[in-house]
Amino acid sequence: MLGLRLVRLIESHSESLSRELVHEIRNSSRTSDFVRIPADEMQRGALEIYRHLGEWLLQKTETDVSHRFQTMAVRRASQGIPLHQYIWALTLTRDHLWHFLRTEAFADTALQLHEELELHQLLSQFFDRAIYYAVLGYEEASNPSGGKGNLARARDLAVAIGLMSAVTPETVGK
Repeated sequence: MLGLRLVRLIESHSESLSRELVHEIRNSSRTSDFVRIPADEMQRGALEIYRHLGEWLLQKTETDVSHRFQTMAVRRASQGIPLHQYIWALTLTRDHLWHFLRTEAFADTALQLHEELELHQLLSQFFDRAIYYAVLGYEEASNPSGGKGNLARARDLAVAIGLMSAVTPETVGK
């Protein structure tokens, strides 16, 4: 990844970036319900992303992103944060990074410009996925059973963790 220098710049400023982001979210009229969330809880969440941005962009799997953002969305929904405000908070998180990069990382060469564009693309993909999984998390929060009964959910979980094999029409009755 060419933009590794920029990722390291973000990671090294993760503490101040996360503090500034929390202030921005708590003071935005579009995220007004976030005042219900303790500032230190919000900062820990932002810090976890900013401090380990390289891992999130290069090493974390789709499953990791899914788990992180669906879980957080379910939590925010349970805290009474409307979906549109959570999505806006994610947008502010992304925009805060872009603003930081515009003010701190000047591209002096074509290679550095390419690095910035590459990082911009990776960040866009990451936050697009975060938003997608946040919406799924809110859907899950509004219908926790997913339309299934407890037995079906337990069976799905047992299959997912390998305690039993999937039941298919071919295996029923054998």
